[in-house]
Amino acid sequence: MAVQQENDQDYVKANNNVPSSLGQVRVQTKYEFLNYFRARRFYILLTIGLVIEVALTLVVWHSGGSSSFTDSLNFYSTWWGESATFVVIFCAIFFGGDAISSEFQNKTGYYLVPNPIRRSSIYIGKWLAAVAASLIIIAVATSITLINGIYYFGTSIPYQFGESFVFTLVYLISALGLSFFFSSMFKSASYSILVSVVLLLFGFTVIEELISIFVHIEPWFLLSYGSDIIANIMMSPYPKHSATVTEPVGRAGRTITFSTFNATVPEGLAIMLVYFAVTAVLGLVLFERKEFN
Repeated sequence: MAVQQENDQDYVKANNNVPSSLGQVRVQTKYEFLNYFRARRFYILLTIGLVIEVALTLVVWHSGGSSSFTDSLNFYSTWWGESATFVVIFCAIFFGGDAISSEFQNKTGYYLVPNPIRRSSIYIGKWLAAVAASLIIIAVATSITLINGIYYFGTSIPYQFGESFVFTLVYLISALGLSFFFSSMFKSASYSILVSVVLLLFGFTVIEELISIFVHIEPWFLLSYGSDIIANIMMSPYPKHSATVTEPVGRAGRTITFSTFNATVPEGLAIMLVYFAVTAVLGLVLFERKEFN
């Protein structure tokens, strides 16, 4: 980060004045993005992504390839629907979990704040760098998915996969917004990462299941519920918005009734975009008000 400070100062001296807000964001994004390539976390996450995709490739090949699926839509629904959300969650945790909190924990923020650069520029620059790094990971996962799909089913890629890919990008900015919010909330990187891991990996999903079983209301307030459209859009027909299911429990003839809900496409997009807008603003406000002491 000291190198980044020197580069920022050189930029200011070269221009002989304080750069504009856009210029500050550009400089911050550039050097934060380069920092990801100097750190091992980017390559660790890239390796994790490759392991997931290679494992799926081997599973599909071992199970019989194209004969395991009814058509190309079923293939993309199974493959991308299962892996896309996990790739996004790992990107949010690795690139956003401690993006802000590490500045407080490692005291590196002391080198940034005295410079003539707005905190909002620092926050936005870090977020844009995280998005750019995440897009590389997602691009690798998408490429392997398409290579397998073209190998088994040719170049007739269903349009639903394109829609699902767009929804994945919306989920990415929402998940990063949430992880940046937690990173601004805590001064400890371990706390912010832990909260992001718990909620994004299984917390939201568990809460969604409990609400469906015991409360029987639509969990429209959960990010995981909105992100379900990534997989649902590739199902034909699209799952019903709500349904009631009764299943037997035990041997005494008892049954349990629970409700299942599926967000519509407009509803899912709205949930994810609201999460992004609210958490991004709250995270920035927290970062603006928190003192380095």
